[in-house]
Amino acid sequence: MKTVKNIASKSEDITQWYTDVCLKAELMDYASTKGFIVYRPDGYSLWEEIKNYLDKRFKDLGVRNVYLPSLIPMSLLNKEKDHIKGFAPECAVITRGGNKTLQEEMVVRPTSETLFCDHFKDILHSYNELPILYNQWCSVVRWEKTTRPFLRGSEFLWQEGHTLHKDENEARAFALSILRIYSELGRNLLAIPFVIGEKSASEKFAGAVSTYCIEALMPDGQALQCGTTHYLGTGFSKAYDIKYTNKDNQIEYPHYTSWGVSTRLLGALIMVHGDDNGLVLPPKVAPTQVVIIPVKAESDPNILKTCKELYETLKKDNIRVILDDSNKTPGWKFSQYEMKGVPLRIEIGPKDIFNSSCMASIRYSYEKKILPLENISKTVFDLLSDIQEKMYQKANELLTSKIFECHNREEIDKVLKNHEGFAKIISSEDEAEDEQYMKEKYSATPRVIPFNQIMFQEEDSITGKKGKKVIYYARAY
Repeated sequence: MKTVKNIASKSEDITQWYTDVCLKAELMDYASTKGFIVYRPDGYSLWEEIKNYLDKRFKDLGVRNVYLPSLIPMSLLNKEKDHIKGFAPECAVITRGGNKTLQEEMVVRPTSETLFCDHFKDILHSYNELPILYNQWCSVVRWEKTTRPFLRGSEFLWQEGHTLHKDENEARAFALSILRIYSELGRNLLAIPFVIGEKSASEKFAGAVSTYCIEALMPDGQALQCGTTHYLGTGFSKAYDIKYTNKDNQIEYPHYTSWGVSTRLLGALIMVHGDDNGLVLPPKVAPTQVVIIPVKAESDPNILKTCKELYETLKKDNIRVILDDSNKTPGWKFSQYEMKGVPLRIEIGPKDIFNSSCMASIRYSYEKKILPLENISKTVFDLLSDIQEKMYQKANELLTSKIFECHNREEIDKVLKNHEGFAKIISSEDEAEDEQYMKEKYSATPRVIPFNQIMFQEEDSITGKKGKKVIYYARAY
């Protein structure tokens, strides 16, 4: 079923709805190369807002940005066996350069641990140089069989942090500090709540000792991994001969972390907040926060004049605003900016001029408010802040309503068969037995072992054995 905007209904066909919104909201387009996309200005702007937020937070921790090559020699990649085993099926391999066959195959980076390690071994010498805190903003290539815009692509944008520390405690603490920043990104910028915790042994990053994650839940009950941080121990350091002299003049290997989020966050943003009329954007991340639309401007020159003055006022006060004074009808404009998810639409017509006011339409709730033009910047700023907070609360209520404590197989069956959300179970010492059951019966995987471990029964929800920990299971994108 198509909606009035000629997009699929979100509740009836979220897969088609998602693709329709990505295209019609002009966030992306398909490239000629299969599995690759073009980031259009509004889509790339969303990523820039995420980048700006995180870049500042990282730098506050002392992280510095670098840029490493996009190609990795195969011999370098092969030094860490567990790592290459995890990525080998997705690697894009280059065998020719110009008109010559390469003496050694090159891999287009699927991630950059090996490149950073090769660099770290050359620059680290003494304990005085630790910690080393690096991050790079780049793209990576993973040759996916099935792709979806932003959620899973053969190439995607991301940031990847790589750090070296003197001991395990410092490294783990740093990885967790980054995880908190990721969680706060959801709370403060994207209006998306995350479940945070640790990955199970089977789901952790290739070569990691521990992987921590932020996990979101989509309206169709499927989970979406939105970011990870990894404590890698000294395995990479030993494989790549990264070492330093400690204060006692002895040789040691540094403890390594890596961490990243990607444009997959844009997919989460679209699905969590969007509706049957298109995109719905939280004000703090929206490329355009306010659109001003003149109504019946041809009947009174003061209408356009007032709109322009309002535009200049809001722009001067650092509100991201556009004025659409094109010849298209107001109805067409209303529909277009609804599709694009602009948080606040302001209309000014003859009655508004007479009353020194304007009509404001809130995108996420469809509420309408009459706003006085006096002190309009403060009024709009307060309204945008209120929208941001209420969008988060709405998303948080949805997440909370889709987490189900499952005491037995029957309750798990109800949640996962009906795509209701997270099945919160008690697992035993033998997690593998639970995982096999969940994967075979429901194609569900352990998404996160939450830090907040509150046991709600003593027995494993699946096997009845003695319970050990709480784990969230779900089907996932």
